[in-house]
Amino acid sequence: MIGRWCRVEPADVERHAADLHEANCDDREGRNFTYFSYGPFADLASYREWLTKAAATDDPFFHAVVDPRTNKAIGVAALMRIEPQHGSIEVGHVLFSPRLQRTTASTEAIVLMMRRVFDELGYRRFEWKCDNLNAPSHAAARRFGFKYEGLFRQHMVTKGRNRDTAWYSMLDSEWRALEPEFTRWLDPDNFDTDGRQRTRLRIAP
Repeated sequence: MIGRWCRVEPADVERHAADLHEANCDDREGRNFTYFSYGPFADLASYREWLTKAAATDDPFFHAVVDPRTNKAIGVAALMRIEPQHGSIEVGHVLFSPRLQRTTASTEAIVLMMRRVFDELGYRRFEWKCDNLNAPSHAAARRFGFKYEGLFRQHMVTKGRNRDTAWYSMLDSEWRALEPEFTRWLDPDNFDTDGRQRTRLRIAP
């Protein structure tokens, strides 16, 4: 999936592990891994071991987000709970390093995945789920136009503590209404010579 600010490609240990581990190390306290069942990783060897297992599965289907300027991977996201018979799929394991967070590329990466899901694969429903304590993930879901559907209480135990899981979704009809705004926002004319947005993304809550 190729955009202007990033490309999203299947995760590959040899191509991506070292770059991803290096980028994740910018998060010195390992806070990005707070709401995941894995990580943070002490060294490259342990990260390679995890990515080797992750990249070998079809569901979740892990992808790396690559910076085209450096050709280095700086984030991960997966398509998962893939149910073609129902036209339903989820984006998960969204772990963007500090190099990718709050950048135009981070928005484009999710938009590229939404285009793949709805426009290319023809799915009806795209899900986003997060730990209810994960405020940034809640905010991201709303920013992209996902609709809150409810809370699964005591859904699982993660790193020895309870996790209540918030569910969001986007339907194909909603995507068709939102897609022109994503296209407008990502247009090169919406950014100045320093890459700063001229206008914000306008997605109604």
